[in-house]
Amino acid sequence: MAPRQLPLELPFSSADARDDLIVSTANAQAVELLDSWPDWPGNTVILHGPVGTGKSHMARIWAAQAGAGTLDAATLAAFEPGDANCFAIEDLGRGALDEKALFHLLNHVRAHGGHCLITSREPPNDWGVALPDLASRLRAANLVEISAPDDNLLRQVIVKLFSDRQLAVDPGVVDYLVTRMERSLGAAGVLVDEIDREALARRTRVTRPLASLALQKTGMI
Repeated sequence: MAPRQLPLELPFSSADARDDLIVSTANAQAVELLDSWPDWPGNTVILHGPVGTGKSHMARIWAAQAGAGTLDAATLAAFEPGDANCFAIEDLGRGALDEKALFHLLNHVRAHGGHCLITSREPPNDWGVALPDLASRLRAANLVEISAPDDNLLRQVIVKLFSDRQLAVDPGVVDYLVTRMERSLGAAGVLVDEIDREALARRTRVTRPLASLALQKTGMI
């Protein structure tokens, strides 16, 4: 058995630009809307879907494109929009929501001709909003659901993640992972990190046994 070596946490270039966003049937509608900015059908877009579907990735891409400020439910209450008119708000609908703060921010965006992109795991009907004026604003928003990633998207993302690390991987290994892993883009990142770490420690190439070990160590099988 080859001696193990201590894996170092070396940086790698993770492509996070629009050209690196992989499109499939699971996210095509959301990507189409992202690309259509600033010609949106309204001021507010809400992307909703399960954890690990790429919502945050899309929000970062749009925020960079629009020069938007970014915040979340925890920072919403104390946020002052100033002269800005575009904002990305992450992971709303989880825990307490300052409804008045969100209502005022949406009004600010509307009054200043800007746009707001909100991400959430659930559609706004499931947020339990009590403020009638806010509920009305949310009903007028453009809702886009992002589905759990299909096999094709997971396969492409895994190949991309290995490529980011300059690691060659056999298509059979990728297929092996896709048929056994948790169905999320976040899980793909966790798996590739673990495989990269083990390959470096064992001084070996990426193989199916190594992929199986990574699945076991990450609790996916």
